[in-house]
Amino acid sequence: MRLRLIFAEAWRSLSANVSTTVAATVTVLIGMFLLGLFIALGTWVVSWSNHVKRELLVKVYFDDTAGVRQWNDAAKFITSDPRVKTVEFVSKEKALTIMRRKYPELTNDLAYNPLPNSIEVTPKKAEDTLSISQTIRTHTLPGVDKVKDGKNTATRILSVAKVIESIFLIAVVVLLGASTLLIANTIRLSIFSRRREIEVMKLVGATNWFVRGPFMLEGLICGFAGALAAVVLLLLGKEVALPAILAHTTSSSDVHALAFPLTALILVVAGLLLGAAGSGLTIRRFLRV
Repeated sequence: MRLRLIFAEAWRSLSANVSTTVAATVTVLIGMFLLGLFIALGTWVVSWSNHVKRELLVKVYFDDTAGVRQWNDAAKFITSDPRVKTVEFVSKEKALTIMRRKYPELTNDLAYNPLPNSIEVTPKKAEDTLSISQTIRTHTLPGVDKVKDGKNTATRILSVAKVIESIFLIAVVVLLGASTLLIANTIRLSIFSRRREIEVMKLVGATNWFVRGPFMLEGLICGFAGALAAVVLLLLGKEVALPAILAHTTSSSDVHALAFPLTALILVVAGLLLGAAGSGLTIRRFLRV
């Protein structure tokens, strides 16, 4: 009976204050839509930065006098480093084949194979790329001609990746906080217009939770409706706008944003929590009679 009364009061409030209800719902919609866009864009950019970091390698080039023994000794030393994930030997022939596939215009007129034998070292963590190459250089392995790690590129990629991850985290926190404040301020208008009614309910013995219930339910309904509308808009954008954007970009198969069903679930849960929190926190000041 009490639960039915709470639902009835919440529905009466929503019906009686249509403008406030629409304002709260639209506020949630805007907040959740922006949050959904940022989750999609942010997770895609983070995935891209992780993809780029996985391509950071240390390349160890051998001189022409080095043979199998020098190759094996170098590979054995490098694999003993706990920071190293994999070691792959690339012969002169394989290197030329890769070069012809990537840059055919540069290899069509070659009279001989100028490329050296090499070892490609993949670190477990991209951040260890430079330190691994430094270790190999200082050890002075027999037969090794030079070691390349793309220092400038690696430093730039790692710096950009760190900035991207920090911005993504800060923006999500700020956006959630701003959405909560906007929802709370919007719902405060509805609660303020009924403050006399709340005072009367408290004076006749109604408990805080009985008074708070309809408003929290109102916030839940507005939060759910706004989040659901945001999910629908994002779905339309995903089906209509995204294919046109992706048609003009090139991306690796392992670069992707967070799965849309999971994003939709996050938005719905966030909308419900923000709606309930906004109304629940706002009404506290009116419960002190």
